[in-house]
Formats: sequence, C-alpha cells, structure tokens
Amino acid sequence: MDLAGRVVAVTGAARGIGRALAEAAQARGAKIVALDRDGAGAEAVAARLGGRAYPLEVADAEAVAGTLARIEAEIGPIALYCSNAGILERDPDPALATSADPASWERAWSVNVMGHVHAARILVPLWLARGGGAFLGTVSAAGLLSQIGSATYSATKHAALAFLEHLAIAHAADGIRIAALCPQGVETAMLGAASAAARDGVLSPDSVAEAAFDGLSAGRFLILPHPQVADYARRRADDPERWLAGMARLRRSMLAGSEV
Repeated sequence: MDLAGRVVAVTGAARGIGRALAEAAQARGAKIVALDRDGAGAEAVAARLGGRAYPLEVADAEAVAGTLARIEAEIGPIALYCSNAGILERDPDPALATSADPASWERAWSVNVMGHVHAARILVPLWLARGGGAFLGTVSAAGLLSQIGSATYSATKHAALAFLEHLAIAHAADGIRIAALCPQGVETAMLGAASAAARDGVLSPDSVAEAAFDGLSAGRFLILPHPQVADYARRRADDPERWLAGMARLRRSMLAGSEV
C-alpha cells in the first residue's frame, strides 16, 4: 500500500497502538493527522512526526463529521483512516458478569462501535466518489473470542468486527479496502496484569503497527498480530461447547489468582 504523500488519519493517536500506527505510517511517507480526545497528546505526536493534530471525541457524530471535513479541506483527501480509539471498562464485580451498569454499556458502545460507524458514514461516500480509500479498524482478539472480565468490551468488539465485515462485503468491488486489526495482549495501559491475554504473549505497540501495515499491503481483511488467535477462533467454531468449558476454567483460575 503506497502511502507516500498521502493523508493518514489515526484516532487514539496520543499513545499506545494509535501512536505506533501514526509512526509507522509516517515512516512510509504519509502525511499524519493525529486525532485524540487528549488534544495535547495528539499535538505532541503530530509535532514529532511533522503532521497535524485535532482533538476528537470519536463518540460524537457531529465532531467526527466536522473534523473529517476540516482535514479534507485543510490537508487533503484522507487515503487511510485508522479507527483505533477504544475503551475497556472491566466488570465492577469480577464474580458477576452482569455487574456493568447502563452508563458503562453506553460508553463502550459509543466508542468501540459508533466510533467506527460515525467515521465510515462520512468516509465511505467520499471514497465511492473518488474511487477508493482504506479503513483500518482496531478491534481486538476479543471480537473473535471473548474478554474475560468485561462484558461490555467483549460484546462491543464483536459488534465492531461485524460492522467492518459488513463494510468489506458491501464495498469489495468499489476500491475501498477494509481491514480489522485484532491483536491480543499489547503493552498498553489497557492491558491488565490479570488479563488472559497477558498470559499468552504480549506484543509491543510497534509490533502491532507493523503487522497492521503488512496486512494492509497484503490486502487482508483480518489482521492477527498474534497468530495463535486464528487457532483459537478455529477451535471456538469447531467445538463451541469445549471452547466455552475451557474459557470457564480459565476464568475460574484467574478469579482464584486475583484472590491470592
């Protein structure tokens, strides 16, 4: 994927995977637009990469529309949108899967799902009109599997993956490339010490970003920086009952370990 001189916008760019995606795109010659609700953090990343920054709350449809319009008018057409911003709120009571309150569900849905939807609603028509573009959504291995300890994260990441699949199916012939980045454990503030993902190999954000651009270059929809996730997904599909039993055992062991 040739990004030289082209505009790449990245949400959640102030830190973690978002910052690494911005750095990897800049290394490939792109013009970087760093977007984050932490405006100062986005500015710092953009300044270091010779790009631009805008504060953005991805859950706000009007803010997304306005910011994307400004980028297109002030910098140029967006060639690649890295829809990376996401939040994880753990179940308040680890022993009770229904303990998240409605406000937590609303926050997770508004960022983890609607953050993608709001951007795609603006960008897909633009890309249809000019013959192409690319949308990289950071989902998570939780979108293929599950997230022990967070009902809201697990459910919204499944929904995000379904939305990206819908885009990929609908616009496969329109020159619009859709990809879902589904890492497991990554060295970010979101990774908890007791996370199941932390037990199975943790990658740096830089490694995840390199995997993302390798996947985009190869034209893959599903980008799995942790190859073992593909095996887990196959096991889940082949024998759901066995997979559920194994996950339940893992959850019990994690709960027991947290009590030590």
